[in-house]
Amino acid sequence: MSENKSNLNPKPVRRGPGGGPMGRMVPGEKPKDFKKTFDTLLRYLKPYHLSILLTLIFAGCSATFSIIGPKVIGNAVTELYKGLVSKVSGVEGAGIDFKTIGNTCIFLLGLYLVSALFGFIQGYIMSGIAQKVSYNLRKAILKKINKIPLKYFDKNTHGEVLSRVTNDVDTVSHTLNQSLPQIVSSVTLIIGILFMMFSINWVMTLASLLILPFSTIFIAFVVKKSQKHFKAQQEYLGHLNGHVEEMYGGHIIMKAFNGEERSIRKFEELNDTLYSSAWKSQFLSGMMHPIMSFVGNLGYVMIAILGGYLSMNNVIQVGDILSFIQYVRQLTQPLAQGAQIANILQSTIAAAERVFEFLDEPEEAPDPENSVILTEPRGEVSFKNVSFGYDPEKIIIKDLTADIKPGQRIAIVGPTGAGKTTLVKLLMRFYDINSGLITIDGHDIKSFKREDLRSLFGMVLQDTWLFSGSIMENIRYGNQGASDEEAEAAAKAAHAHHFIRTVPDSYNMILNEEASNVSQGQKQLLTIARAILSDPKILILDEATSSVDTRTEILIQKAMDNLMKGRTSFIIAHRLSTIRDADLILVMKDGDIVEQGRHEELLQKDGFYATLYYSQFETTNAG
Repeated sequence: MSENKSNLNPKPVRRGPGGGPMGRMVPGEKPKDFKKTFDTLLRYLKPYHLSILLTLIFAGCSATFSIIGPKVIGNAVTELYKGLVSKVSGVEGAGIDFKTIGNTCIFLLGLYLVSALFGFIQGYIMSGIAQKVSYNLRKAILKKINKIPLKYFDKNTHGEVLSRVTNDVDTVSHTLNQSLPQIVSSVTLIIGILFMMFSINWVMTLASLLILPFSTIFIAFVVKKSQKHFKAQQEYLGHLNGHVEEMYGGHIIMKAFNGEERSIRKFEELNDTLYSSAWKSQFLSGMMHPIMSFVGNLGYVMIAILGGYLSMNNVIQVGDILSFIQYVRQLTQPLAQGAQIANILQSTIAAAERVFEFLDEPEEAPDPENSVILTEPRGEVSFKNVSFGYDPEKIIIKDLTADIKPGQRIAIVGPTGAGKTTLVKLLMRFYDINSGLITIDGHDIKSFKREDLRSLFGMVLQDTWLFSGSIMENIRYGNQGASDEEAEAAAKAAHAHHFIRTVPDSYNMILNEEASNVSQGQKQLLTIARAILSDPKILILDEATSSVDTRTEILIQKAMDNLMKGRTSFIIAHRLSTIRDADLILVMKDGDIVEQGRHEELLQKDGFYATLYYSQFETTNAG
């Protein structure tokens, strides 16, 4: 049973020092090649170009209708003012024309309703486009993950890959959904508001525009000062979270070595630094609003005085002053959004760039078109002059040759770094060899589809891997079509049935994310049951009893004996006392098979195997 695919919920990914998934994009990150990434993103948007155009039209119309509102309000105020003045002046028949004002209010209500309707429609359409693009990006990433060589995941953390699927795609989706219509609305608002302001009075417009540079200078000054403190805040927040996570995860070790005071002292140092940077950053960012309000209020005072003077000279109407103040208030919003949107676009393109970099990663060599399918596999394996290195210039397996007959138990032994696990990875074609030939039943493994090749194998590893889900689901993972009775039979053969019947809900008991509600030995028995149910022809067994008690070790050994019956088995052995009955022992050193034979034969040779064996024996006696 291969464990490289899952339809269950996997364990949580390793997390970075900030508590978030590792590899998360830094806010404000700039792309390496803006134009190239933007062009690639446009290709993903091309199928929806008509919908996007429609969305932008609706966004522009929504902004346009909202722009007209203040002018209409100003006309109503002017009408009200004229009526009051006429009545106070004693003009016969004069009064407030409530009908005209009422019609104006109804027209204004209609304007805002239409503006809101257009905004709703553009939001509805754009949400659909954003989710479709996100769906397509995630789908492309998922397909890519299954095609990327294993060496990519050796160099990149799982959190880095997960970050591209979640954080980066979400960033692109959010920008498409929010920022793109906002850009159109902001541009429309700026152009429209300036046009309406100039249509009221060009002198007042120029006077109000003179205020903007002052607010821009103040904002730029505050941003420059606060940026370094925000950066320090994020950095030390990450350090603090990392320290807490580390102390929580290693709580027992910390207690055992009396490390509480050191931990508290370090926490207080980090917390003090975080407090200082957070206080400064929040104080400076909090100054933005009062500064903007102060500058804005100066502008309103100037506009009110200038507008009053112009109104007295009949250059503008009284209602125009109110309209102008509303336009100035509206103008500050899209201008302030401009810098924010520019920053968001930079981050979005950087996020998209990370996604596209992943999609452009080199893929595994394609499966052969006329692939071999073994209807009745025997389990005969042969290595002929095999050489391999993760780095082509550093060969770790050199000219390896070995022939394994069907049903044999093959032990692979050697010191750490000898290439034992690498040999297994080559056999399942997680990596392709540099030279030589590996065959199964006489067929080159490259002539198989990877899926067909790996279906021949079952794996029981030292590091057990279970998924969130019931015990039954975890066992059946080896064979999705198996019945409950077949799964129970596999559990009995693995000596797992007894403990399963004693836990709450039996086979329906839900394993938590870390599978910590069962013991290490019980986890191992479940993985053996899973392998038995998959009924593979070739087994790969890592040392599975190194971290369990003696009684559980006996159970696991019996279960593994049941599992290996009639199957070609590769046993990666760390404790040499467990492989005395192996049909063939391959002794590896520095990537070469330096000796091979049965246990007694190798001891009689008094070579490298004998040295390894007796050194373990002496260590055990000394213990």
